[in-house]
Amino acid sequence: MKIKDIIVGKVEVPLITPFKTALRTVHSIHNIAVYVHTDDGQIGIGEAAPTAAITGETLGSISHAIEEYIKPAVIGMDIEELTAIMERIDSSIYQNTSAKAAVDMAVYDLVAKHYQTPLYKLLGGYRKELITDITISVNDSEEMVKDSIAAVHRGFQILKIKVGKDPAGDVERVVAIRDAVGHAITLRVDANQGWTPKQAVQIIGALEDAGTNVELVEQPVHCHDLVGMQFVTANTKTNILADESVFSAKDAYTIIEKRAADLINIKLMKSGGIYQAQKICHIAEANDIQCMIGCMLETKISVSAAAHFAASQKNITMVDLDGPSLCVKDPIAGGPKFENDRIRMTDAVGVGFSM
Repeated sequence: MKIKDIIVGKVEVPLITPFKTALRTVHSIHNIAVYVHTDDGQIGIGEAAPTAAITGETLGSISHAIEEYIKPAVIGMDIEELTAIMERIDSSIYQNTSAKAAVDMAVYDLVAKHYQTPLYKLLGGYRKELITDITISVNDSEEMVKDSIAAVHRGFQILKIKVGKDPAGDVERVVAIRDAVGHAITLRVDANQGWTPKQAVQIIGALEDAGTNVELVEQPVHCHDLVGMQFVTANTKTNILADESVFSAKDAYTIIEKRAADLINIKLMKSGGIYQAQKICHIAEANDIQCMIGCMLETKISVSAAAHFAASQKNITMVDLDGPSLCVKDPIAGGPKFENDRIRMTDAVGVGFSM
C-alpha cells in the first residue's frame, strides 16, 4: 500500500455559540481537510486547524506546506514504513505542526486500515471510553453561569472555564460558576497565557481561599515565560497545566526538568501529530507527570484521531476533546461516538469514518 496522492480541501462548520478566549473570538470553524490516497484505492483522512495566535499557521500556509513540502516528501512511500514516513514529514519543513498533524493522522488511519484494526488498538488499546470536559467561553459572569448550567444539563460533569481576558474579574467568574453548579461538578480553569506571574499567584490563591476546589489551572502565563511558570507552580497549591509551553518532546522535558508545571496538555496540532505526541506522553509518564489530551477548534475529523490516541495511552488521564460538542453539525459520518461528555470507541477499522 503506497502513498499515491495527497488532496487538500476545506471543512467549514458553524459553532453553536461563539468561542471566546483571552486570545481570540471565533464564530465558525474553517479548517483544512487532508485526504491521503494509496495505490490500492484506500483513503486516509486528516484535519488541520489554523490557529495563528498559537501555531502561527493559516489556511493558506497549511495548504502550501502540505502541497509543496510534505506531499513531495512522502509520495511513493509504503505505509508499512511508518517511522520513515513520519521522519520524512517532520523533516520536510520547519514547524508547521498542524499541517504535519493532518498528514500524520491520515497515514495512521491508513496503517490501521491496512491491518484491519481500530487505530486505538493499534496504538495500545488501553481503554474504550473517554470522558471529556466542555469549554465555557470567557464572557461576563452572568452569561458564563448560564452557559455552565446549560452544559451541566447537557450531561457534562467537567467544565473548562476560560479566563485571562479580564484578570480583575476572573475570581468572580469562577466563584459564580462554582456557586451555580455546585461542588459535584469538576472545574478546570484556562487562562490562555492571560496573566502575569504575580497576577496568577494572586488569582489562584484567591480561588483556593474561596473554596472553589479548581482541579487545575492551564497555562496561566505566557508560553515562553518558563521562569514565570516555575514561580506560579512553586507558589500555588493548585495543579498547573502546561499547554502552549509544550509543542515537542524537548519542550516537555524542559518543563519537567525546570518543574515549571505539574501536568502537560498534548494537542496533535502542536505536536505535529500522533507520532510525536507519543514521545511527549512517554517522557511525561517516565517522570510521573500525567497528561491531558486537548484540541484546538477542530471538527470530528481530527478530534476522532486524538480520541484514538488518548484511548491508547494509560498516562492520558484528562480529556479536553469538546470540538464536536461545540459544532452545529458533524462534517463526517462514523468515527468514535460523541455522546455529550462520553466518547466511545468502536470496532470500525482505522479512525472509523464512513467514506
